[in-house]
Amino acid sequence: MKTPYPDFIDKLPEADIPFEGVYARLLQGHEQQVAFFELPEGFAIPPHSHCAQWGLVVSGELELTISGDKRLYRAGDEYYIEDGEVHEALALTRVRALDFFNDPQRYKVK
Repeated sequence: MKTPYPDFIDKLPEADIPFEGVYARLLQGHEQQVAFFELPEGFAIPPHSHCAQWGLVVSGELELTISGDKRLYRAGDEYYIEDGEVHEALALTRVRALDFFNDPQRYKVK
């Protein structure tokens, strides 16, 4: 799948994402990991939890529920999910998002 990210990001390793239709590239650090995501319109991420996560919506509209608090996020909006906090999401449109995970092994390379 060709992403709308610049070529130098598209050349990063592809993440092994367990959801059909979700695309991500990984920027790997020693203690953290950054993922450049693309979610198709209508895609729902079920409730789950993991390490702390900070994110930024690059484009599109994302409905994100964090610990029962549902909010709409648009381009330029950022979010923070604490370690172990249950969250879920729904892509209301095609969404590009940048997520920084406080775990270098959050996703594996495909």
